[in-house]
Formats: sequence, C-alpha cells, structure tokens
Amino acid sequence: MNKALLLTALSLGLSACTVSVRPGVTVVSAAQANLIQNFQPSRGEGSSYFVGESVSFRFSSRTAGYLTLVSLDPNGRGNVLQQNIYVPAGTTVLPRPSDRVTFDLTPPRGLQRVRAIFTTVRPTTQIVFSGQYDRGGWNTYTDSYVQGYGPEQRDVYETFFYIR
Repeated sequence: MNKALLLTALSLGLSACTVSVRPGVTVVSAAQANLIQNFQPSRGEGSSYFVGESVSFRFSSRTAGYLTLVSLDPNGRGNVLQQNIYVPAGTTVLPRPSDRVTFDLTPPRGLQRVRAIFTTVRPTTQIVFSGQYDRGGWNTYTDSYVQGYGPEQRDVYETFFYIR
C-alpha cells in the first residue's frame, strides 16, 4: 500500500513535497518553497460566468515577484492575459485598476483554464503564447518558460471556471 501511495504522489507531479514512508505510516507534506498560496477566480474555482461578464482573480504569494497569466480556452486556444507584472507578497486582485485592462469573457463557452506563472526574478524573456494546444502541449509550453529558474524562484498554479 505504501508503494502505491508513493507512486501516486510522484505521478501527480508533487516535486515540491516530502514523502516519508515508515512501517504503517506514510506522510506527504508540502515543502515551504511553494511560492503561490492561492489563485482562483473571484467567484471561486469551478464557478460560472456568462459571456459579456468580466472575471477577476485573487492571487496570493508568500513573497513579492513577477506574475504572468495565461489562459487556455474551451477550444484549446492559448492566450497571454498579463505578462511580467510585479505583485507584492500577500493577496492581489487582478486585474488591478492600475493595469488598465479588463478580462471580459467572450465565446467559446465551456471550461476555461488559467495559469499563474510566478517568478521571484523579473523574467528577461516575453512569453509568446498563441495558437492551439492540447493539454500536453500547454503543459510543455508553460513548463519551458520557467525552466531557466531554480525551483525556489518559480511556481505555477492553475485554476478554472466555466463560461456560459
């Protein structure tokens, strides 16, 4: 049973955690290196919005850094919502009035995924994220963007909502 739990934890990509296995006891604990504490739409993860509405996000981090938001729409089209914006430690609601942008929802209707890519060091490159992606392609593309940073300098967190 312990081997099954360990393999499950590893397959979930829990690279920033500690897995301890002792006879009869298995403990999985998150490492303190996780920079993003929370990221979700203002109505909560899995909530619904109608075409024409605006969505905002609550983003919380342990430290100050730079945030890029990318989305994958129901048809598999990727977009950059905001790029390399400075956010302080704690909670920030995005978009901020000073950003002079809104996230107005348009078709297609369905599941909308949004990723927060956070680094403690200002990125020197711009992410060009436009085109059609399957789930694996989206993972590969966003992962390649953060590979130049050490695990203690980067974090990626995904949330979702529905467009009705």
